[in-house]
Amino acid sequence: MTAIATLTLNPALDLSTATDAVVPTHKLRCAAPRFDPGGGGINVARVIRTLGGEAVAVFPAGGNTGRMLQSLLDREGIDSRAVPIAGLTRVSFTVDERRSGAQYRFVLPGPELTTVELQRCLDRLSSLSPSPIYIVASGSLPPGVPPDIYGRVAQMARDAGARLILDTSGEALRRTGGGVYLVKPNLRELQDLEGREIRGEAEQVAAARRLITDGLSEVVVLSLGADGALLVTAEGHERYPAIDVPIQSAVGAGDSMVGALTLGLVRGLPLGAAVCFGMAAGAATLMTPGTELCRREDVERLFARMRASGCVPNA
Repeated sequence: MTAIATLTLNPALDLSTATDAVVPTHKLRCAAPRFDPGGGGINVARVIRTLGGEAVAVFPAGGNTGRMLQSLLDREGIDSRAVPIAGLTRVSFTVDERRSGAQYRFVLPGPELTTVELQRCLDRLSSLSPSPIYIVASGSLPPGVPPDIYGRVAQMARDAGARLILDTSGEALRRTGGGVYLVKPNLRELQDLEGREIRGEAEQVAAARRLITDGLSEVVVLSLGADGALLVTAEGHERYPAIDVPIQSAVGAGDSMVGALTLGLVRGLPLGAAVCFGMAAGAATLMTPGTELCRREDVERLFARMRASGCVPNA
């Protein structure tokens, strides 16, 4: 039985490379490219697989890039349920500049989904048997998808008796409507929802708790980058410090956090400990180059470090 399903409405074929310096109008000689399957929920499923779990990944795919995306997922052993579409699956392009250490990320909008194609994606998700315990909906929306789509996914999860974990931003988050178990905004995304700057922990907690009192979500995990993460529920809140690691690339760090957090919950970890497991996976992904995600041995080592330092709660 697969306890976790992921939905990625705007998947991508991730391409990463490196060059000495990014200079306008010049031909830039690059390193050999690396190709990875990408997009929020797809990355979540990949991290879960890396950490020894299983997840079903539902997503639309079209054209040669869509076929390559599916082939890469098959190679990784991901249970993928692709929905054919007329459009071409997008490519996301990441370039590391060796001279400065800067990273440039070029994110394309993705193909337009028709109403019929979108409904097929939702039908594929709702037809999974047995029903998953957790559904993770993650990532941006492609053109043609209404911003309230995750509200429909939340209702679908409720009907199936599943918990929805949502990682999105902007109108897609604002228009969810409610019925979500857990949302994971970062500080900028929370400020966008509030329409103002949020200063200090007290304001962060108050803004996160408004999402709970307004009925959007039962749990908020606020990602704070170098300041760690903040777990907020109706009963209380807890801040967890960031894990100090050498940073190579931030691509997929948030998705890695969500993937490990969800797997931790499935494995019976208390909520706070699951958040810490997610933080370990996010930090481990920061340590890998380009579009590579976390490595299992790094996640386990970092999580053990958090336990040894007393950061991981037992309940």
